[in-house]
Amino acid sequence: MSITGISHHESAGRALFARRAGDLVRMLEETGQYKRLQTIEGPMGATVRLRGVGEVVCFCSNNYLGLANHPEVVEAGVEGLRTFGAGTASVRFICGTFEPHERLERRIAEFLGVEAAYTFVSCWNATEALFPTLCQGGDVIVSDELNHACIIDSMRLCTAIHKDVRRTVYRHRDLAHLRERLATLRDDPEVTGVIWVITDGVFSMEGSVADLPALRAICDEFGAMLVVDDSHGTGVLGATGRGTHEHQGLPGDAIDFFTGTLGKALGGAAGGYVAGSRLGIEMLVQRARPTLFSNALPCTVACSADRAIEVLMREPDRVSRLQRNVDVARRGIRAAGFEVMESPTAICPIIVGETARAIELSHRLLEHGVFVIGFGYPVVPEGAARLRVQISAAHTDEHLERLVDGLTRLRRGLG
Repeated sequence: MSITGISHHESAGRALFARRAGDLVRMLEETGQYKRLQTIEGPMGATVRLRGVGEVVCFCSNNYLGLANHPEVVEAGVEGLRTFGAGTASVRFICGTFEPHERLERRIAEFLGVEAAYTFVSCWNATEALFPTLCQGGDVIVSDELNHACIIDSMRLCTAIHKDVRRTVYRHRDLAHLRERLATLRDDPEVTGVIWVITDGVFSMEGSVADLPALRAICDEFGAMLVVDDSHGTGVLGATGRGTHEHQGLPGDAIDFFTGTLGKALGGAAGGYVAGSRLGIEMLVQRARPTLFSNALPCTVACSADRAIEVLMREPDRVSRLQRNVDVARRGIRAAGFEVMESPTAICPIIVGETARAIELSHRLLEHGVFVIGFGYPVVPEGAARLRVQISAAHTDEHLERLVDGLTRLRRGLG
């Protein structure tokens, strides 16, 4: 032991970590892959004020319905802060359940058309709670290969906790491959429990949409449960913004469990939820580690999210305005000379190849007053980096014209 109380072994470990981390950061900087955080000095809206840049049109936010700075949503959060204080100071089962939690959870269940819902501090936490809590020995989880990282990590955690739970994947939206997987599992004597099929409703990097009616039919054929993470579909798809299931003509109870977020279309603050059968929700309340060992959703967020859903239910024209803006934006992107994946969603990805290229192009767009982020590895696979343009109901025709103009200028600069 040294005079400072730090052993030689501990000092060596610190030095090794510093060298390793420094090498990675230098490599990212030298290859143009380093992510520089942009700081917003004001509220989230169709336009934002970026530190060192000024006012720009924001096309990289999940604020799909323009509710993040809606006066009613903000005031509901402020009133929640005044009434219930800054924090819950507890987990739900001790003394962290407040009236706004109950009200919000009833609202989510009503909105989605299911029996019950339960909130968490994020959709990541909600998804992390799902499989480790609901799965038991002999179960198998079958996942679309492009599902969100939170689903992948929930599956990994589940199989680490329950050694006799298995996981597998099927090719993206490939129903024939899913059927093959389920047929094999049905004939496997070691599969003695529940088969769970999970998919994103809207895939966040692609903007592609799962075929929920077909998935429901296949799950019924093989006796499987269907779970849908509709974080990018809720508030975006369907005549009233209920999500992917409404867009495809399914009632909410056709889905066994939803996971979703309050941090995108539904107010854009934070928080997530699981919604489905009352019995399943009760299992989460009793046994889910993310709610037993972590504080409840702050009441101010619960109040603002509840008001955001209320506004959406009262003003479904926000959804139709968003969908109209999406159509205009996609046509404009193509007119500017870029290819964009076909989709009814608010996610408009422009594939550009390498991570450094995507970051460089996003910087060039910012010079034209258009704020779009370049996504690369590890968020998407190597060679599939993209500019992910995201549309909001808050965007005006002028904002959409700014986007097209910026892309047109960018295209000209590329020759």
